[in-house]
Amino acid sequence: MKAIVLIRRLVAVVLVYSLFIAGAHAQATRTWVSGVGDDANPCSRTAPCKTFAGAISKTAAGGAISVLDPGGFGAVTITKSITIETDGQLASILSAGTNGIIVNAGVSDRVILRNIAIEGAGTGLNGIRFIAGGELIVEGCTINGVTQKGISFEPTGTATATIVNTRISNANDPATGGGIAITPGASGAATVSMTGVRVSNSQFGIQVNSRGRAFVRDTMATMNTTFGFGSLGGSGNALLVLDNVMASGNGGAGFSSQGSGASTVVSRSVTAGNGFGFANFGGGNVSFSDNRNTNNTTPGAPNSTTGLQ
Repeated sequence: MKAIVLIRRLVAVVLVYSLFIAGAHAQATRTWVSGVGDDANPCSRTAPCKTFAGAISKTAAGGAISVLDPGGFGAVTITKSITIETDGQLASILSAGTNGIIVNAGVSDRVILRNIAIEGAGTGLNGIRFIAGGELIVEGCTINGVTQKGISFEPTGTATATIVNTRISNANDPATGGGIAITPGASGAATVSMTGVRVSNSQFGIQVNSRGRAFVRDTMATMNTTFGFGSLGGSGNALLVLDNVMASGNGGAGFSSQGSGASTVVSRSVTAGNGFGFANFGGGNVSFSDNRNTNNTTPGAPNSTTGLQ
C-alpha cells in the first residue's frame, strides 16, 4: 500500500514538473515590447518586455515582435524566422560599440525588419549585419552613425534581400565605413532588390561584390566620400543594375565598376557633381542612351552604350 502511495506521489511530482517546464518554454506567435516593459514579463500585450533580445526568446519561429510605445529596445541577434515591426511608434536601437542587428539564421529562415531606427552614435559597428539565412526584408528603417556598414549583407550560403524606403547616413569611417555592401562569402551567393533607398555622407553608397547581384530603382547616393554606386569583381562576377537613380556630390565616381567580372548597368539615371561621372577600373559600365552625365569634375564614359529596346 505504501509503495502504491509513493508511486502516485512520484507521478504527481513528474506531472507538475513537466507542466512547469512546458510553461517555461512556451512561445507566442506575437509578442510585445514597451519602453516601460520588463524582460521578466511574458511579453504579452498587457505585460510587455523591455528589449528585443528579451522578447525574441519568447517568440515562436515565424512569429512577430511588435512595439507598443516609443522606446529604445536594444541590440539583438536573430537566429530564426521572425518579424520585428512597429507602426507609428518610435522603435529605436542604440548600438554604440556593437552591431545593431545581427541575422545568423537557418538556410530557409525569413527575417523582416520594419520601421526601426538604429543609431550607432559614432561608435556602432554595422547597423544590420546578415551572416546567414534565406531572406532578409528591410522596410522603412533608418541607420545612422555606424563605423562599418549601414547594411552588410554577407551570406555564407545562397540568400536574397529586399530593401525598401530605407535611409542610411554617416557610415563614413575611412577604413571600414559604407552604406550598403553586398559581400557573399566564398560559398555564398546574394541577390538583392532595392527601392527608395537613400545613402548619404558615408564612405560609399551601394557596393556589390563578387557573387552578388543587385537591382536598384528610385534610389539616391549623395555626398559620399568615394563612389555612389559600384560593382567590384575579381573572385567572381558582380552585377549592379540601376534604374532611375541619382549619384551626386560623391568625391569619387557616381557610377563605377572595378575588377574582372564587374558590371554596372545604368538606365534613366543621373550622375552629377561627382569626381567622375563614370569610372572604370577593369570592369564594365554599360549605359543606356537615356542617362545624364553632367557637371562632374571628370565626366568619364561608360565602356559601352546601348539604345533603348
